[in-house]
Amino acid sequence: MRLPSHKPKPSASRWAWPAGLAAAGAGWYVSDSLRHRREGAFGYDLGTTLEVDSPDFLRASEALTGAPISEGSEVELFVNGDAIFPAMLETIQSAEKTLTFETYVYWRGDITEELSDAICERARAGVEVKVLLDAMGSVQMDRDQVKRMSDAGAVVHRFRPIRPYTVRRLANRSHRRVLVADGKVGMTGGVGIAEEWTGDAQDANHWRDTHVRLKGPVVRHLQGCFTEHWLEATGEVLSGDDYLPHLEPSDDGGRMQLVRSKSGVGDTNVETLYYLAIASARKSLDLTAAYFAPRPAFTDALAEAAERGVNVRILVPGPHIDKGFVRVAGRDSYTQLLDAGARIFEFQPTMLHAKSLTVDGCWSSVGTVNFDNRSFQLHDEVTLCVQSERFTGELIEVFRQDLTVSERIEPDDWKNRPVRQRARERVTKYARREL
Repeated sequence: MRLPSHKPKPSASRWAWPAGLAAAGAGWYVSDSLRHRREGAFGYDLGTTLEVDSPDFLRASEALTGAPISEGSEVELFVNGDAIFPAMLETIQSAEKTLTFETYVYWRGDITEELSDAICERARAGVEVKVLLDAMGSVQMDRDQVKRMSDAGAVVHRFRPIRPYTVRRLANRSHRRVLVADGKVGMTGGVGIAEEWTGDAQDANHWRDTHVRLKGPVVRHLQGCFTEHWLEATGEVLSGDDYLPHLEPSDDGGRMQLVRSKSGVGDTNVETLYYLAIASARKSLDLTAAYFAPRPAFTDALAEAAERGVNVRILVPGPHIDKGFVRVAGRDSYTQLLDAGARIFEFQPTMLHAKSLTVDGCWSSVGTVNFDNRSFQLHDEVTLCVQSERFTGELIEVFRQDLTVSERIEPDDWKNRPVRQRARERVTKYARREL
């Protein structure tokens, strides 16, 4: 006679460790989220009226961000890889003493080889070359390229490499793009070093982006962006005439600021700058954002601008976007913006990766800053601000050209979008802090 077998019941202790780890992870995330909450509500209040073409606006921006006003600097605008990469290679090849280069994205493709070759050539020619690659953004990079640059004499470091003790700062990356030759000529903007950024945004495989090249006193502040991170990564202070030469202002140059920010709790420099610019708009505001997932304070600021009569136009990616969940989360803000009178356009041909803002036809910003919490809080960023009708007019013209291949979100159509789409937007927006 066989006795019935009794299998032992699973012990509750076997789930204790997984449950404990899950609880610890959830507790950490909640506590970190609370650290990033603003004291008292979400918003801001501009205590006075400012005109973006006035000295008062620049002084306010300088005081809030710590970025000094630079007189007599020159700026060139470049749109898409066919224009941007030749200018980058030309800038690299012009270096005679020093070359500093920092980037978030360094992936794969012929352009990565071409850029690496140019860097190697300058290093072999005796130029002091410093290269700083974000450890996360450059994870796809061919390791042989790093070795070739090092063998040629360039000093290459990873920024914030991943270590067990750095897990808490895993999201705090360097999103900056900085290229400076001899401390005299600099470039920044949204472009990454990868095949996706080549071409002229002619199809889905070639992205749309904007970059600038600078000459004059403002280049010292761009070099400062690099030297700040180089110090963190290596402990080495870059100084002296080869890196920070005296730069004479040009009679044809204008007023600029190079605003940089570091990840942290509270309002970062670029976040404050963008709010100041939006709140000061009186006539027009054109925002180009590669990733658009604003927190409520910025949705309110844009809506309030539209309600006081500002011609608010927002250009964001359409169906071609590498992070679709960001697009879904950002769309949750469309209803409030459309109801306020803002116009929203989605770029159709390819991924829109540009980041720019123009206000009242006379002030503009171009750089690495996206319109999301990742740029405003989690990443280290940099953007060039220019008080100039000429340069702002160039950006507005590029914006107009982009609108010709973009689809406008019509308010009536938006109100009738499917229920499933609305649900996805509502759910995804709660992950906005990480976007």
